[in-house]
Amino acid sequence: MNDTATLTTPAAAEPKTLVEAAYNRLRRDIIEGVHAPGEKLRVEHLKDQYEVGAGTLREALLLLVTDALVVSQGQRGFRVAPISLADFEDITRTRVLLETEALRQSITRGDEAWEADLVASFHRLSRAEQKLAEHDVSTTEEWEMRNRAFHEALIAACPSRWIRHFQHILYQQSERYRRISLFRQPIPRDIHAEHQAIFESTLAHDATRATSILSEHILRTLDAVKRMPPDFFTKGGTPR
Repeated sequence: MNDTATLTTPAAAEPKTLVEAAYNRLRRDIIEGVHAPGEKLRVEHLKDQYEVGAGTLREALLLLVTDALVVSQGQRGFRVAPISLADFEDITRTRVLLETEALRQSITRGDEAWEADLVASFHRLSRAEQKLAEHDVSTTEEWEMRNRAFHEALIAACPSRWIRHFQHILYQQSERYRRISLFRQPIPRDIHAEHQAIFESTLAHDATRATSILSEHILRTLDAVKRMPPDFFTKGGTPR
């Protein structure tokens, strides 16, 4: 039901081109903080690191400019887009407005097929969260993909493709902040319990409760980022 999928969506499938492969690797490294906010991305160095030609790498970087993860500086090349608390607060509060409305509409219009997809996505997410609870850091990528799929399943019955489209963009923009904060866990959270509460109230078609819990869930990540140490916004917060 979701028609917003583009190359900018991280995919489990094997990349079809060298550009797509380079894009996926660079995107992952930026989101995980391997390349710090504001870092200069030198094509002549990165082409060897990512084992692709300069032209291929530039195309991948231009796709990341479209994602707002990289900034193009004209003749001066590329840099990783900076991050800031003000930016993330803007992303988060706008996302809350759109995603809660999308969920409200989805609950109103959702049918049995939508419910079945939601149950399946929650089950897959729960399995990934069980692995995270066992401190299996290697499953972070799997969890992120299943978390995204769960949030998309929640709003899949929303009839407005524009609401879903912009929610998709905002979710992507929040991913870098969310992923980096996962490494440090600045506040205690039971994310699985949060997701379960959203899932159960949505399946019960209780739009008021579901949207309230979803709003709190999204805002808790903002609260976590607010408690990060000062180097979070300059070094990306990733343990080296």
